[in-house]
Amino acid sequence: MTISKAPEISVGIVSGSGLTFTLNGYFTEGGHRFTGQWTALLKDSRIILSDGTEVIDAGAELTFVPEDIESNSFTLHAVTIGVAFHWQRNEDQTFRGDLRFIIENDHITAVNILPVEEYLLSVISSEMSATSSAELLKAHAVISRSWLLAQMEKTAGLKAGEEKYRNSIVTDTEIIRWYDREDHDNFDVCADDHCQRYQGITRASTPVVEQAVLETSGEVLMNDGQICDARYSKCCGGITELFENAWEQVSHPYLQKVIDNKNMPSGFNGDLTREANAVKWITGAPDAFCNTKDKETLKQVLNNYDQETNDFFRWKVTYPREELSILVREKTGIDFGLITDIEPITRGTSGRIVRLRIKGERKTMIIGKELEIRKALSKTHLYSSAFLVEKRFEKGESHFILHGAGWGHGVGLCQIGAAVMGASGYSYNGILMHYFTDATLKKIY
Repeated sequence: MTISKAPEISVGIVSGSGLTFTLNGYFTEGGHRFTGQWTALLKDSRIILSDGTEVIDAGAELTFVPEDIESNSFTLHAVTIGVAFHWQRNEDQTFRGDLRFIIENDHITAVNILPVEEYLLSVISSEMSATSSAELLKAHAVISRSWLLAQMEKTAGLKAGEEKYRNSIVTDTEIIRWYDREDHDNFDVCADDHCQRYQGITRASTPVVEQAVLETSGEVLMNDGQICDARYSKCCGGITELFENAWEQVSHPYLQKVIDNKNMPSGFNGDLTREANAVKWITGAPDAFCNTKDKETLKQVLNNYDQETNDFFRWKVTYPREELSILVREKTGIDFGLITDIEPITRGTSGRIVRLRIKGERKTMIIGKELEIRKALSKTHLYSSAFLVEKRFEKGESHFILHGAGWGHGVGLCQIGAAVMGASGYSYNGILMHYFTDATLKKIY
């Protein structure tokens, strides 16, 4: 596959009934020039613009185009990042490129339109620290580019096909749900963790980031003539997971089980689909690239807000039974009554639970896949679904203790493991080939 030049992409940034933004420099829209701070409000299915003195009925869609893409930018105020995760917060974010406003679901959505390579400069600095090693940054540039272009191809295929994308299987006794391509019909990707973190030029890039994107320009991972749907998460916990255990039931040859080490750690059985092996693995501390507490390496891969999380390789969460029962009812909408047990039914290759049975005094249900489980058992999200359940009676009250491993879905590249590999002298190609078996590197534009 060859593309003549880097394509343009559209990124959904923020949505609301009203959005405040600042045009830093001059932008044109509908033959008029705009600059300064404005507010976009939704009224009678139309977008109304105001700068405090002038009010403009802009219709159902509008696009601000910078007169100079290099020197002009726009700032979106109070953008929520880390939506529903434990690091959620609001911040002002500044972007280059076109700014489009559209109406969807009775809200205004701000969309940034820009070339892929410009987008990647921000993603690499948003997903990682801009001070990461050069080889890690190059590896991440390749997988971020691959993932994005694969999603664009997938979306085009879904739109061309007659069958609607399915993201759940629901029966009277089981709810299996995954989160992937179901949310974005009006732009290519979103700017938050649901897709890839993209925070414009708010996250300061560095010459090393720019060089990493430039040196890998147009490079993607390929398998059987197709761009790889290259996934990644913060920490696999020692072994990576299969694609189909987190998303739809499709097996990708390049997203298979990978031991995050040169060899299987001694004293452990790597078949974590078996409960006894998973118990020993999760309660142990196997050697793995991602089993590190080296602050300098972690500083390279974790932005400031990610560094608030420092127990990612092995972790523990404790809930009194009543608290957990209330939490699960609020998060799932299902009244289980007092929860009496939580039982792993199916585990994946990384020990992550794919199907979990929740028993209550009023109802018993099986839920999955991994993100649905993480959402159900936490006010935000559990670090991962690779956990063991311990029941303990203390001080006259029953408790559920979750002993867990890893951070994220665990599929594809392990960011912390890759950071350790980069710091240890691995090339970006070596990092990529470690995590993406049966893939090849190819320049397509």
